[in-house]
Amino acid sequence: MIIITGGAGCIGSCLHQALQARGEQTAIVDSLGNGGKWHNLCKHVPDFLIAPADLDAFLDSRPDVTAVFHLGAVNDTTATDGDMVWRTNVDLSLRLLEWCTHEEARFIYASSAATYGAADRAGMFSDDPAHLHTLRPNSLYGWSKHAFDCLLQRRLAQGDLQGLSWAGLKLFNVYGPNEYHKGAMASLVHAKYVELRAGGPACLFRSDRPDVADGHQARDFIWVGDVVSVMLWLLDHQHVHGLFNCGTGVARTCLDLVDAVCDAAHVARRVEFIDMPAVLRGQYQSYTCADMTRLRTAGYTQAFTPLAQGVERYVRAYLAAADPYL
Repeated sequence: MIIITGGAGCIGSCLHQALQARGEQTAIVDSLGNGGKWHNLCKHVPDFLIAPADLDAFLDSRPDVTAVFHLGAVNDTTATDGDMVWRTNVDLSLRLLEWCTHEEARFIYASSAATYGAADRAGMFSDDPAHLHTLRPNSLYGWSKHAFDCLLQRRLAQGDLQGLSWAGLKLFNVYGPNEYHKGAMASLVHAKYVELRAGGPACLFRSDRPDVADGHQARDFIWVGDVVSVMLWLLDHQHVHGLFNCGTGVARTCLDLVDAVCDAAHVARRVEFIDMPAVLRGQYQSYTCADMTRLRTAGYTQAFTPLAQGVERYVRAYLAAADPYL
């Protein structure tokens, strides 16, 4: 059996679909809530659906688990409840880490590009573990992810995790199907498509930096299918250990993304700039670009989907379809 925490979310449900296609037995740990997240599992029903509050009891039953994909987290970059974020993003992660070590299960977890904080040029996005202590996340969410990265490395150095098979992925800006329940936290592709189909312009934040023009904030946008491919590769290559960036290695501007959405949706290119909310000023990442050297050196060779191609696939096969779910 393979456990996926956060398995009803965008990345988790897409990974779940791919694992089921390979004939794997799956256990999803997630809260479906009232926002329609259950739709993400309609086409591939898990063998087990476990509420987060019941996870400890499930693990205590010592199920025959070969791997845990730990994707569940408080992923709101504007979250302010430090105690809640720590309990979910750090304490839970440590419990799963220790359980996997004891049960000899592969542990693959999601970190985040938010750990890079105010980094704003290509050379500042190295995932070399020797640079980990230099990172300064500028959001509670980013700090919680960084804290777990650091604690894992510390425990490895102390020899506390003997025999652990593990890998972590610093996820950059993921877009793709099954994110519709996320509201304001959905990808920029989804948000701009909704605005355009409603007949309005695509709205982008004005830059809060004098050296970055409006709309020229640049991000490393990665198609969710590429993230799943990396995760499956890590599952199949259990000798590969480490914390790796997971992006495309290419930064594209927000204007590039809007143009791609407009073209895929067959609407005129229309952009309106609006003020950035106060809650985001000072912690908005105006540039991200994954340094993919270490993952490539580890042996991952698959190409990443170019932005225009990924956006076109997302819009035409999902967002514009009668049934937008994977």
